[in-house]
Amino acid sequence: MKLATVTHEGRTKAVLVSADSKTVWPLEALLGRPVPDLGSIAGELDGLKAKLKPSGAGLPIASVKIEAPIPRPARNVMCVGKNYHEHAKEFTASGFDSSAASAADAIPTAPIIFTKAPECVIADGADIRYPEGVSDSVDYEAELGLVIGRGGRGISKADAYAHVAGYTIINDVTARDLQGKHKQWFLGKSLDTFCPMGPFLVTADAVEPENLTVKCWVNDELRQDANTRDLIFDIPTLIATISAGITLRPGDVIATGTPVGVGIGFKPPKFLKRGDKVTIEITGLGRLSNKVA
Repeated sequence: MKLATVTHEGRTKAVLVSADSKTVWPLEALLGRPVPDLGSIAGELDGLKAKLKPSGAGLPIASVKIEAPIPRPARNVMCVGKNYHEHAKEFTASGFDSSAASAADAIPTAPIIFTKAPECVIADGADIRYPEGVSDSVDYEAELGLVIGRGGRGISKADAYAHVAGYTIINDVTARDLQGKHKQWFLGKSLDTFCPMGPFLVTADAVEPENLTVKCWVNDELRQDANTRDLIFDIPTLIATISAGITLRPGDVIATGTPVGVGIGFKPPKFLKRGDKVTIEITGLGRLSNKVA
């Protein structure tokens, strides 16, 4: 099942999306109550699926504005660093990696978790704002994102997938110079507009998360092309690690890491410039595309 958050007639509302992505049905009409965004019902999705059936003609998707599935997460977006083997190697070799002293310890032995401020989330089609005077080393990172449905603490790996409401696409935009300068990654990851997300949330029952192709183009150049089976730490490990001491809540967003091919990995680096267009595609989840303003 494909869902989205849209703006229609001056209000944001969650919608059901047709398989061909041409028609939407507001969930408020299907459920008989306002549903302003997908974050507000993330914890209910499993129980609501039987009621989320197309009814009537629906609305042309061209008549609504697609927002991020969860336009303002209630908490920081939780992210995973260096979670693909080849990317871990390229990042350590770049000289910007404060988490490894040398190539010998490029591959992490435990998940590296950091966060992005929720206010930096933007929608498909929205502009990534070039941070003039703040950074001149802006990079892209194509990632599979997941949204927590059923919350919990101390979630086991065996139970982890039962806590996932669905999946989306995230671009973990990064100011590499700030990431290197400050050693901690929060500032370099959280500049305004640095978390494009969407366009859809596809429910967990319709996704095979351990076998998804992740591709990223900058303009017409394919930069990243990998599969989630190459993750160092799989989704159950990430959920178990984070929830061991932090209670996960419905609507929490986790970005699972980026594969090899980011701009910092090239020699010389291929950082984003004004006017560049970054497009990310993940199997079954659609395409997320944003220009650098």
